[in-house]
Amino acid sequence: MEVAKLTDVTRVYKIGEVETRALNGVSMTIGDGEFTSLVGPSGSGKTTLLQLIGCLDQPTSGKVMIDGKETTHLSRNQRADLRKGTIGFVFQFFALIPTLTAYENVEMPLLLNGKSPAERKQRAMELLEAVAMTDRAHHRPDQLSGGQQQRVAVARALATDPKLILADEPTANLDTENGEQVMEIMKRLNKEIGATFVFATHDPRVIKYATRVVTLRDGIIEKDNHAPAK
Repeated sequence: MEVAKLTDVTRVYKIGEVETRALNGVSMTIGDGEFTSLVGPSGSGKTTLLQLIGCLDQPTSGKVMIDGKETTHLSRNQRADLRKGTIGFVFQFFALIPTLTAYENVEMPLLLNGKSPAERKQRAMELLEAVAMTDRAHHRPDQLSGGQQQRVAVARALATDPKLILADEPTANLDTENGEQVMEIMKRLNKEIGATFVFATHDPRVIKYATRVVTLRDGIIEKDNHAPAK
């Protein structure tokens, strides 16, 4: 089953009279349950591609389908609604709300989706347990290590049971041990609950876990292969 499909996608940024072609005719399909890394040098287009898949941006031309819905001509609000129920995000700098506890950060997407207090509590605690953070549930981000914050971010991304989890350099601000732990957790969740993960990364720690590696260069897909699962 297809979670995302891009057809002949181009993205051109224009600043004054200068045009930068970030993506140039990219086509790819992401299947249900994949654990995929988008790799390539700076400026290759991987972050732009991730943003298009995540409905954070729109292509200059081409078509983007997410969970069977064409997103190309959706309004900003319509894309936000699609993201809310279908896509979870894990960011390089964690992006937790600093005044909220770990529990409250995971609970927030459920609150925005209108879940009852009982549903929110059950789901948030299940996810904190899944990422081994129940003992830090009532700690704020400034009371957590980087690795612990990223675990909370993973739990929050999974809160609404999205079809697709997108991660932009998820280990870039973590040391080797914490980076490995976060990747182990995400790989386990990929296998146990079948969530589809797509990463944009430079980090070989992330790449080695991927079962599919898509290499971009100068806005095109240079190579698309499946690596041995770790």
